[in-house]
Amino acid sequence: VQLVESGGGAVESGGSLRLSCTTSGFIFDGYAVAWWRQAPGKEREAVSCINSDDSVSYYSDSVKGRFTVSVDNAKKTVYLQMSSLKPEDTAVYYCAAESGTWGEMYIDTLCQKGGYYGMDYWGKGTQVTVSS
Repeated sequence: VQLVESGGGAVESGGSLRLSCTTSGFIFDGYAVAWWRQAPGKEREAVSCINSDDSVSYYSDSVKGRFTVSVDNAKKTVYLQMSSLKPEDTAVYYCAAESGTWGEMYIDTLCQKGGYYGMDYWGKGTQVTVSS
């Protein structure tokens, strides 16, 4: 099982990046995928979550309106399009997956909590650095 994040890098404030989370080794259909980030000295923060069937999605208040999550089932890949980046978006971004789909009523709680039982699979992360 692998989740591989890519697309990170260094950009100036106001710039954009698109992160990819490419999965393999498990049946992608029927999973919830989360994007988390962790900045130095800070706790891990849920950024966005989506079901692999693209039925529902969630964004944290800190990124709502600037980030867009999407899924390509044919490629078993989840994307995080990040626009209007700010220095406070600087962090290592991780994707993670949990078996099962998250209902619309609970996706915000589950995304912030990290799934019903903790995510099943994690990637190793990709660094995003935004300079002012």
